[in-house]
Amino acid sequence: MGTGPELADTRSWKVEGTPLELVQERLRRRGLSDPWARNEAWRFNGGFRKPITFTNVFSRGIKWGFAAFVVALGVEYALVSPKKNGGHH
Repeated sequence: MGTGPELADTRSWKVEGTPLELVQERLRRRGLSDPWARNEAWRFNGGFRKPITFTNVFSRGIKWGFAAFVVALGVEYALVSPKKNGGHH
């Protein structure tokens, strides 16, 4: 079996420069700390840093949806012959 994707070392994730830094500062003022903050820092690094917008979601789905529509329309047109009813409605 394969080894799977290479995972980043958790020590490489930094809280500095993320919204978690503000949370850590607020906790520090109260004499507390969040030991799991570094484990959540991955959400703000790399590909997860860019926020997902409605336009991204819509454009990603519309391409595949339109392609499926065209294929379904072509299959229906090819398999279902039009009724020949002599001009009646």
